[in-house]
Amino acid sequence: MFSFLKKIFGERVNIQELILNGATIIDVRSKEEFKLGHLKNSVNIPLDKLSHGLKKLDKNKPIITCCASGMRSASARSMLKSNGFEQVYNGGSWTSLRKFKN
Repeated sequence: MFSFLKKIFGERVNIQELILNGATIIDVRSKEEFKLGHLKNSVNIPLDKLSHGLKKLDKNKPIITCCASGMRSASARSMLKSNGFEQVYNGGSWTSLRKFKN
């Protein structure tokens, strides 16, 4: 069970520290979901458009993915990792990340 969760959510990291140090937050929910609420300064790239938006992202900067529940953000993390992004972390739901943002 632990390895399954580790595969979905990735290694445990200090998300707050990553955010404070300028990590990019990618919200992979649909544009409509994003309009209903999102984190300040997060970037909305819906999961189905992520493969086309890879060129816009800095491979040298930490990236935190988020969505509504953590499932799409896990898929986004996997996609980014398979495209050469090394510092990618699944932040889970965007609402759970609110506590780390001003």
